[in-house]
Amino acid sequence: MDGQDSADRSRGVEEAVAVLKAVADPTRFRVLWALARGEHSVGQLAELVGAHVAAVSQHLARLRAAGLVVSRREGTRIYYRAAGAHVRALLEGAVLAARAEPEGPAPASVAGNTAVAAPAGARLRPRPVNG
Repeated sequence: MDGQDSADRSRGVEEAVAVLKAVADPTRFRVLWALARGEHSVGQLAELVGAHVAAVSQHLARLRAAGLVVSRREGTRIYYRAAGAHVRALLEGAVLAARAEPEGPAPASVAGNTAVAAPAGARLRPRPVNG
């Protein structure tokens, strides 16, 4: 392994940590969860997650900087969506790591917020601890 491989690996670790930090806020997680299901405006997201529009806008900026969210303009409105399937996989992985797993087709809450359904309409249930 040469110095360039080590630098590339270190940069990869730093980028991964930046992504995890971007998602490590309950409101940002809920916003991203909603965006993994479809496109929304800032106002729609604010209503879904129960936060002020200004706060959601700041959270979106952080998620966009981490490469997790993309936007498009339609007239005077801006619509946001998850940057790709990898975002949904990241969120589902976080839920699984938190000892919950997808079950059934009914929508469910994320972290107590019943307005934001789980990706693909999955119901979340605690997974038994092995040990």
